[in-house]
Amino acid sequence: MPIRVTVWNEAQHEKTNAEVQKIYPKGIHAVIADGLREKLGSDVLVRTATLDEPEHGLTEQVLAETDVLTWWGHMAHHKVEDKIADRVHKRVLEGMGLIVLHSGHYAKPFKKLMGTGCGLKWREAAEMERLWVVNPGHPIVEGLGEYFEIDHVEMYGEFFDVPQPDELVLISWFEGGEVFRSGCCWNRGKGKVFYFRPGHETFPIYYHPQVRQVIANAVKYVAPRPGSPYSIGSPNIKTPLNPIRAQHEVDESIHKH
Repeated sequence: MPIRVTVWNEAQHEKTNAEVQKIYPKGIHAVIADGLREKLGSDVLVRTATLDEPEHGLTEQVLAETDVLTWWGHMAHHKVEDKIADRVHKRVLEGMGLIVLHSGHYAKPFKKLMGTGCGLKWREAAEMERLWVVNPGHPIVEGLGEYFEIDHVEMYGEFFDVPQPDELVLISWFEGGEVFRSGCCWNRGKGKVFYFRPGHETFPIYYHPQVRQVIANAVKYVAPRPGSPYSIGSPNIKTPLNPIRAQHEVDESIHKH
């Protein structure tokens, strides 16, 4: 069965910024979706959704039919309705994978899953970024070398106000000297979350072959696995514990004699 991916984008810069329109004429979401189809082929079934659609394109039915959700946002985090953010949060806990890209670190669902402010340092300087693989056996870096470079990026620097990642896969170095935890994994409930730093609306980063490779690998990695059932509330234990206690008391009496 193909992995069902929903590529979400606020798609606001594309409507107002001529430079962004030139780089991403059909929207950032379209380029990310094309990258997934290029790298994964028939292994994925990709749809897109944007902020201005009813319920931001993330209806109960759409999310129920989504194995992995990718999220790109920047200027309109505040416009995402709380009920939709809560809906995404709930689905991650139930097992849906979430991939948060670049400035999505301030997205409501991500902040709720992290429980922190998710702030960082930045500099929009069009400088080179070198991403180092620091977990070479991890599935997310399959097909990469020891590092790869992107010529023109917006710098993100530490401190990155997120919980300690369960797995750190990539770190970045920038020409200004800063470093950044740029590929981070967390487990939340039954779901997996991956944050991937490269992005920005005025640079053609989502055409970059290694960036596309990481996102494709991450889709496979965070996709749901059967595992154990996920539930909250009273456990449905039908066998009472009293017989176990009774047997323990019998055993104790035997030892005393």
